[in-house]
Amino acid sequence: MVETNGWTQDKANEKLRELAKRAQTDMEFRKLALADPVAAIAKIDPTPLPKWFKVRFVDNAGATLTVVLPDPPSQSSELSDAELEQVAGGGDANRCGGSCVVSCGISAIV
Repeated sequence: MVETNGWTQDKANEKLRELAKRAQTDMEFRKLALADPVAAIAKIDPTPLPKWFKVRFVDNAGATLTVVLPDPPSQSSELSDAELEQVAGGGDANRCGGSCVVSCGISAIV
């Protein structure tokens, strides 16, 4: 089973909304989010992110759109634990398959 440290899609969405709101008005916090995303998230919620999860924030560059591409299919015909959880949880087929739990929530913010 994939360890999530209590992070769910709903929790991630909520915390990202808080982070985005704070980063709009607190320039020091914004700089922290760009330089050390894990430390910025910890200021919003001290629950550690799963060790396997990587996060990055980028400054809005006007009309530039950043698109997160899904992971390539694995070479194995067996489903990974994360894929099995996505299927068992009834995940949305239009999402990234669970590999970007937090970044998928960004679309709800923008």
